Amino acid sequence: MRDKYGKMDKVEMSIWECCELLNDVVDESDPDLDEPQIEHLLQTAEAIRKDYPDEDWLHLTALIHDLGKVLLLPSFGELPQWAVVGDTYPVGCAYEECIVHHKYFKENPDYKNETYSTKFGVYSEGCGLNNVLMTWGHDDYMYLVAKENKSTLPPAALFVFRYHSFYALHTGGTYKYLMNDEDKENLKWLHVFNKYDLYSKSKVRVDVENVKPYYMSLIEKYFPAKLRW
Repeated sequence: MRDKYGKMDKVEMSIWECCELLNDVVDESDPDLDEPQIEHLLQTAEAIRKDYPDEDWLHLTALIHDLGKVLLLPSFGELPQWAVVGDTYPVGCAYEECIVHHKYFKENPDYKNETYSTKFGVYSEGCGLNNVLMTWGHDDYMYLVAKENKSTLPPAALFVFRYHSFYALHTGGTYKYLMNDEDKENLKWLHVFNKYDLYSKSKVRVDVENVKPYYMSLIEKYFPAKLRW
């Protein structure tokens, strides 16, 4: 899946065009389904902007962290929900019990594999999450889009893209034994971001056209005008 989507040969469009496409996406795992997706993104970004005014990269990261969900759309391959949204976690080592629906892992052959069922599995302590194979989803896709299009966002932003659905780590506190020092630093920002992500919708609507110029300036700062997706 990573090889297929890592080619970035589906479509070519700007970040903002992709934000607007997200309004056509329905994430069945999302507890916030009442408003257009772009308003959820802007509410998250504006809340972080208020509390962290000097971290413009974090404002943009909040705005675009879920853009990988366009994988659900026909022009991006129309992948099924289970392959795009929901929690992500490592494969190749033991499944931690805090992963959602953990009981069903007993049906997976890896569960009883002598190597994959151990704590470190095919990995080593402190190997770094960049060396860990995660389940595929919208997180990894947005990470690849930013990386392959040579975004100038800092490493912490790419870490948020890649692991914001890795709840076993940032909420459950597990798998930290696979992290290296850089991961530990980036995790601090993921914890900041996570406070604003889920259940962030409010009754106060965001005036999209009013805030659009600011976010367009950030997109121009950190991304090329057109991206390969």
